[in-house]
Amino acid sequence: MTVIIIGIILIAFCVVACMPEILGWGPEIISFLKGASPVFAAFVGLIAIFIGIADLKDKKEAKKEEAEAKKNAEESVTK
Repeated sequence: MTVIIIGIILIAFCVVACMPEILGWGPEIISFLKGASPVFAAFVGLIAIFIGIADLKDKKEAKKEEAEAKKNAEESVTK
């Protein structure tokens, strides 16, 4: 519960900080977002690539296990 309250307080601070009348941080926030967006996009892209590779490996391993199980089932039927 405490974490939720802290999260709400931080989100409220972000909203207040973006209002130009209160702190006047609007231009700095926009500048930060312009600079951070490409870096964030690169990290998200790398994570997506790693997840995709892991998914392909998992699918390949699942097919091998399925084929092995099918082979074992056929051998047990023929005995």
